[in-house]
Amino acid sequence: MEPTPSEETRASLEKLTHRRVFFGHQSVGGNILDGMRHLSTQGSPAPRIVEVSDPSTPLAPGTLAHAMVGHNEQPETKITHFEKLMDEGMAQGADVAFFKFCYIDFNSTTDAKALFEKYRATLVGLKARHPGVTFVHATVPLTTVQRGAKAWIKELMGRPAWGMGENVTREAFNALLRQTYTSKEPLFDLAALESTRSDGTPEMYEFNGRLYPAMVPEYSDDGGHLNAAGQARLASALVTFLAALPQPSQVAAQAGP
Repeated sequence: MEPTPSEETRASLEKLTHRRVFFGHQSVGGNILDGMRHLSTQGSPAPRIVEVSDPSTPLAPGTLAHAMVGHNEQPETKITHFEKLMDEGMAQGADVAFFKFCYIDFNSTTDAKALFEKYRATLVGLKARHPGVTFVHATVPLTTVQRGAKAWIKELMGRPAWGMGENVTREAFNALLRQTYTSKEPLFDLAALESTRSDGTPEMYEFNGRLYPAMVPEYSDDGGHLNAAGQARLASALVTFLAALPQPSQVAAQAGP
């Protein structure tokens, strides 16, 4: 039997019935939304989860609107698509807005610094043009890493096991997010949640003499997408995070003269 939402999660769901949230994503984001839909069926007041295609569509309070943004393996397209949606009307309908990259957007050769600079500059512009919106940042999802005999054979051949080099690049991007936004702007640390067990122990691996985080194997059935356990963990954390953000009236006051 799947666990029922905690009292904190129930209270957070109720708070979100007064918010208007937009979430841009691809498949892992869809996994998180599946987890949120499950929470919403447990009898507590909860936001309506609605897919939107027209960014100018008005959002009623209590709406968690979402859309697929950009193309996988082309992370720059996700930045530009999110910006376009905001500028074409979504910023007028949402109190809170964010998007997340996918693990597949990063490989061992991705230039994390250049991508981050494009992301940072885009968000600076969005905040200036839409001061009434709370823009949230989200760290990049991780994957599990290959272990066992296959990983050992690859190591003998001088090749990294699946997930190792890729997670290094993801962590480089996530480190820039944390350095830039922690305690300054809202940051949902998705990667930290994926790489930490419910008892608080981290999932780590060694690569070139350093330790790096990886997804806890129990949170995924294929190494990248979230299974029921992973969905429940991430969905509950996201609901609590979003509910704790300042109310729209507070944001407007902070943005005023």
